[in-house]
Amino acid sequence: MRKPGELRALTVDELRQEEKSLRKELFNLGFQKVTGEIQNPMRIRQVRKEIARILTIINEKLRVKS
Repeated sequence: MRKPGELRALTVDELRQEEKSLRKELFNLGFQKVTGEIQNPMRIRQVRKEIARILTIINEKLRVKS
């Protein structure tokens, strides 16, 4: 889990790539939850919050540009 300061140092493209990988992880975690194989159910909440944090930072960066 990256801190917001670390995320702000990344470019918008890098943030979108990070978001894409987190969404894949979230999909896999949901699949594991359904099949009963999930090791750490709290990871789902963590990943969702990380995605929201990344989207917030992307929006901040895009607002500053315009």
